[in-house]
Amino acid sequence: MTDPRVADQGGKEFACELEVRWADSDRLGHVNNTKFVEYMQEARIKFFRSAPFEPLPVVVRKTDVEFLRPLKDESGPITVTVTVRRLGTTSYTLRHVVTDVHGNVCGLGDAVLVGFDPATDSARTLTDDERRMLGEYLAVPVG
Repeated sequence: MTDPRVADQGGKEFACELEVRWADSDRLGHVNNTKFVEYMQEARIKFFRSAPFEPLPVVVRKTDVEFLRPLKDESGPITVTVTVRRLGTTSYTLRHVVTDVHGNVCGLGDAVLVGFDPATDSARTLTDDERRMLGEYLAVPVG
């Protein structure tokens, strides 16, 4: 599912299906908003594991989520699509689009990730392999 707020520039999308688990929802059958962030994280892990090289450490600097429509128990399996919105020297922004089983966009989320050096507890420059892989998923925001 292409993010409606991103122009089609030929960049790849990474998509994965995730189940809506029983514990994800409240007594009304609505998925708790905090679970959107967990779904985004699960999709990111799958995205990183799809890399043709061993991913180096990154940390999340910032996360934003826009809730567009509720997810419910019967909304799954959901699909989370990941694209790259910005690619810098030490950081990048991933866009996550959460859609329900019917293809409705239920949420959009951006996460800013920073290459991290655990030995120095500081940012590191992204490697050529990381930049090449992330560049394949780079999309251009509209407006």
